Amino acid sequence: MSNSELDASIEAILMVVDEPVTELTLAQILERPIGEIVDAISRLEGSYSERGFELRQINGGWRFYSKAEYSPIVEKFVLDGQQSRLTQAALETLAVIAYRQPVSRARVSAIRGVNVEAVMKTLVTRGLVEEAGVEHETGAILYATTSYFLERLGLNSLTDLPALAPYLPDLERLDEILDSLTD
Repeated sequence: MSNSELDASIEAILMVVDEPVTELTLAQILERPIGEIVDAISRLEGSYSERGFELRQINGGWRFYSKAEYSPIVEKFVLDGQQSRLTQAALETLAVIAYRQPVSRARVSAIRGVNVEAVMKTLVTRGLVEEAGVEHETGAILYATTSYFLERLGLNSLTDLPALAPYLPDLERLDEILDSLTD
């Protein structure tokens, strides 16, 4: 397989993926050594400098994304009057889960001070949050963010989330309060 055929094959796969694809997966599908895949991705990355899209590594894999400078145009096209944004309650709940995961629904409710059952269903339905086990002491279902969450935020991992400390009061005191609510 020539370089141009390999590049075209990778592009064809990346055009139809719903989530980022790893070099290993591409190597297995195309039956090529991983080194050739890495070289091809490098070639492809450089070839899109004059395009409205880019090849970006997110969440351990590769996928095409619109370039940031075109986001207002893309957003207008995608939304076109149809607002499908998350509510403030959903964003707050998602933030609690992202920073405290794995976390039970009761713990999220305690932190937010409101019942989050309906909001949790919305986040699970949208694929941003998923069940991540069971709390041994209470038997409560634990929730965590998904790889789709990372992808939508353009993060490689949860360690890329911004630090909360500058925005919060004394965190040790907050933890004491939260622990007392669940005792």
